[in-house]
Amino acid sequence: MDHAFPCGTLPLDFVGTLRARRNAEPLEKLAAPALLDSWFVEAGMLDAAPGADETDLAIAVDLREAVYELVADRLAGRPLSPRPVAALNRQAAGLPVALRLGPDGTTRTGSASQALTSLAREAVRILGGDEAELLRECARPECTQVYLDRSRGHRREWCAMATCGNRVKAASYRARRQGGGA
Repeated sequence: MDHAFPCGTLPLDFVGTLRARRNAEPLEKLAAPALLDSWFVEAGMLDAAPGADETDLAIAVDLREAVYELVADRLAGRPLSPRPVAALNRQAAGLPVALRLGPDGTTRTGSASQALTSLAREAVRILGGDEAELLRECARPECTQVYLDRSRGHRREWCAMATCGNRVKAASYRARRQGGGA
């Protein structure tokens, strides 16, 4: 697999395709159209790579950044910025991925543009609905992954316990051990 899906919410996992965005050199997980194709397939949005091109990739990155900016607005309690709202709404107005029922179950087909429309529609639902209050950003300083905190008590701190949570807890443990031995 080329991609990680720690959030369980595709539009927010899509935002995470730019890792460590506050670092001097963030890690771009959508550096080529083929990586966008693989993201759609690995996410289960499409059954086969749609054959994305450079234009699709540019639109995808613009959509990702618009969603991130809107999430940041929600997290900061600011009004939603008009430019990313317009970009998100423009993409959400397109045709979504086609779902078809067949003898072997459901098939998902479509273009990169259709997959982006499906992501945009889900982002609109999250950002414009009650779940917007559940938006959080990972508490590990190096991580900028956003997620919906559906935990009991809404006290989740990490995008994923298996990665960021364990890293922070291990670092804290090492710091306590070093401090105790001095």
